[in-house]
Amino acid sequence: MPLLPYPFARAVLFGMDPEHAHELTLNTIAAGQNTPLQWAWCSPRVDDPVTVAGVPFPNRVGLAAGLDKNARCIDGLGAMGFGFVEVGTVTPKAQPGNPKPRMFRLPEAHALINRLGFNNDGLDAFLAHVQRAKCRRAGSPHPMRLGLNIGKNATTPIEEATSDYLTCLEGVYPYADYVTVNISSPNTKNLRALQSDEALDQLLGALSERRELLAQRHGKAIPLFVKIAPDLDGAQVQTIAHTLRRYGLDAAGQPNQHWGVIATNTTLDRSAVTGMTHAAETGGLSGRPVLEKSNAVIRQLRAALGAGFPIIGVGGVMSAQDAVSKIQAGADLVQIYTGLIYQGPSLVTASAKAIQAHYQK
Repeated sequence: MPLLPYPFARAVLFGMDPEHAHELTLNTIAAGQNTPLQWAWCSPRVDDPVTVAGVPFPNRVGLAAGLDKNARCIDGLGAMGFGFVEVGTVTPKAQPGNPKPRMFRLPEAHALINRLGFNNDGLDAFLAHVQRAKCRRAGSPHPMRLGLNIGKNATTPIEEATSDYLTCLEGVYPYADYVTVNISSPNTKNLRALQSDEALDQLLGALSERRELLAQRHGKAIPLFVKIAPDLDGAQVQTIAHTLRRYGLDAAGQPNQHWGVIATNTTLDRSAVTGMTHAAETGGLSGRPVLEKSNAVIRQLRAALGAGFPIIGVGGVMSAQDAVSKIQAGADLVQIYTGLIYQGPSLVTASAKAIQAHYQK
């Protein structure tokens, strides 16, 4: 169990500017991972193995992308008990993201707003960090799994976005257990337009062709997950599901394990936080207000995609029961981000145990 009580650490961190606290936390984890300092935050991993999209996961609880954009802290974050860690979003070239301030806490709502904008050090630096992660060389029979999240540079016109995604896919493919295609961040201009029917079909078609070549080159087939927004109406979810079925089902109508979906990213909806300090800030809202919006999309996807199509649920998991609610909505795996900031590493173990108990009923 962690040596440092998280409520104490949170009190200190919440006294700082949110982005400064974020950077301090990552720097501490990066410096302390794989050393005795890791005992300050490590937790035992719940052993609850499951195979999703052809990938064996040691348990169903993972870290969502966005916390560790440059893949500096894979081992340290994994020590919190996660069954899988997703890092990124990475873009081909380094970019600073949007101007500061760009992160805001809404404690009354257990929420955050960010407009970071895919700030990262670029693909080469990202891959160097991934290759240094010791979890990639672990001898465990159920090793922690690694998801690598890819996006496009802000300066790349949306019409040329596919080129950026293909560049990133080429780079991350040898090192990923799965790759996430992020087309739903609200903080990169026009990015969500890639969720539309024609644009999504064009992007997935190009990625599918390139993945076939990469699978032959590297001798392994890596599943691709498409990360979508919570701000989609029923018709838009149906359109996305239709496109995913075209690529993710075999001739017999069964999931081919090549594609999955992550639901959902942050929301632009402010109805749940109206009147709160920082509620009017632009950017994506995460945390408790997203739980039901995300679960609604998961339910729609499961109904449209059928049993067996891989779904990762993320958004608003602030308790173990919230994690179970994602499973009940139709998700196969669950991810946490904002809940980790508010609740600490104990949320990981509690969520994994609750999901395990749910399946044992």
